[in-house]
Amino acid sequence: MSDTPPPPRILSIAGSDSSGGAGIQADIKTVTMLGGYAMTAITAVTAQNTRGVQGVEALSPQFVIDQVDSCLSDIGADAIKIGMLGSSKTAQMLAERLDTFAGPIVFDPVMVATSGSVLADAETVAGFAALMRIATIVTPNLPELEALTGREGLVDEDVFAAAQELAERHAVQVLAKGGHAGDETQVVDRVVSPSGRLGSFAHARIATQHTHGTGCTLSAALATLLGHRQPMTHAIRIARAFTFAAIENAPGFGEGSGPLGHQAVRRLEPAEES
Repeated sequence: MSDTPPPPRILSIAGSDSSGGAGIQADIKTVTMLGGYAMTAITAVTAQNTRGVQGVEALSPQFVIDQVDSCLSDIGADAIKIGMLGSSKTAQMLAERLDTFAGPIVFDPVMVATSGSVLADAETVAGFAALMRIATIVTPNLPELEALTGREGLVDEDVFAAAQELAERHAVQVLAKGGHAGDETQVVDRVVSPSGRLGSFAHARIATQHTHGTGCTLSAALATLLGHRQPMTHAIRIARAFTFAAIENAPGFGEGSGPLGHQAVRRLEPAEES
C-alpha cells in the first residue's frame, strides 16, 4: 500500500452545466487538478452553453439531501463547496443537514450565470441566509454582494463595508470578488471576517471574454485547498492563482463567454496580497 496520503475528499453541491464550463463540471475539473477527490450532489440540471441558459430542471430538495447522505455516510468529506441551489427549500434542508459538519464549507451564492441568465429567484436568494450561517466563507461577486446587503454601486472602501456587514450579520468570512468592478487594469478581491479585515488580493485583469465558470472554479479551488488543511489566506491566494491561470489557458470554445482551461494549469504563481 502506498505511503502517499489520501487526497482530500471534496463534496460539491451545485448545478450541472451541460456545456462543461461551470457548475459541477468545473468543480470536478478543479478539485481533480488540485489533487482532491471530487464527489457531487446535483441540485439542478441545466441546458446551457457559452451564449446562455436555455433551460433549468431543479431536482427535488429531498433527492439533493439523499445524494449528500450517500457521500457523507460512506466516503465522508474533508470540505464542502455549495453553489447553485435550485430552490429555497433546498437551501433550508442543506443548512439543517450540514449544521453539524465539522469541516470547512465554502458557499458561492450563485444568482446569475456569466452569460447573464438568472439562476436563483428572490425566494431562493432569501434562503441563502441559512447557508451563510453555517458556512466557513462566502464568495459573492459584487452584484451578489449588493443584492445580499441592499447596497448599490459598491466601489473601493464601500466593498469592504458591505462585506463587513455581511460577515457580521452571519458570523462568516466573506471573500468579495472584484471581477465585476469597473477597473480595467486590475481585479481586487477583498476578504473580511466578522472581527475585521483580513486583507485584499490584486491581480492584473485579463482581457478575455472566456470567463464562464470563474466563480465556480474559485470556490471549488478554495474548498479543495482548505480540504488540504491550508490556512485560509494561503488557500485564497492559491485558489485565485489557479483560477487566473485557467482563464489564461482558456481554449476559446463557443461563441459567447467560453470555458476556462482547467486542464492546462500546471504551475501556480501566487497573487499579490496587500
